[in-house]
Amino acid sequence: MYDSFAALIFDMDGTLVDSGQLHEIAWIETLNQYSIPIDRALMRSLAGVPTLGTIEILLQKFQVRTAAPVAEIHRFKQKRVQDKVASLVRPTALLDIVRRYHGEKPMAVGTGAQTAEALHILELCGLDQYIQTVVGADQVANPKPAPDTFLRCAELLGTPPQDCVVFEDAKLGMQAAVSAGMTVVDVQAELQIHNDYFL
Repeated sequence: MYDSFAALIFDMDGTLVDSGQLHEIAWIETLNQYSIPIDRALMRSLAGVPTLGTIEILLQKFQVRTAAPVAEIHRFKQKRVQDKVASLVRPTALLDIVRRYHGEKPMAVGTGAQTAEALHILELCGLDQYIQTVVGADQVANPKPAPDTFLRCAELLGTPPQDCVVFEDAKLGMQAAVSAGMTVVDVQAELQIHNDYFL
């Protein structure tokens, strides 16, 4: 089905990895800890935005004045994720596509997560053996919805952007893929992979 593309690039959370409940639970604990309102529709719309950026958006939107620096809130949320990750992540149905093209086409993950966290999650899910490179938000100047993450993936895979197909579940991620000049597959609409995240 994807034979015409030279390389495959996957978003991680909600796309290649079923991690919606992991991040929802971690966010709820974090927002409650720092008295930040929980707006489920807003949180879902921010899927794909790195944690640091999400915190900044929430603090500004709700005019929350907290004594805690953004970096502390970020660390708190990351710690909640680390504590729960092993029991709350698993591969999605995209694993079949990954296995189908393993050894035939180079594959990368382009994610809004930090690279170290992404590598750990991929390893827990047994996906690390299939993926040549992982580009996290910490590797680019402008994370999603900017195209930098996916352009960096293509560069590391040695493949022109127009020859890459990106699998995404989030609107901001799809925007990033289109801006990068890549073909994008909406995994929810086309492959019925749904992210159970702040529904």
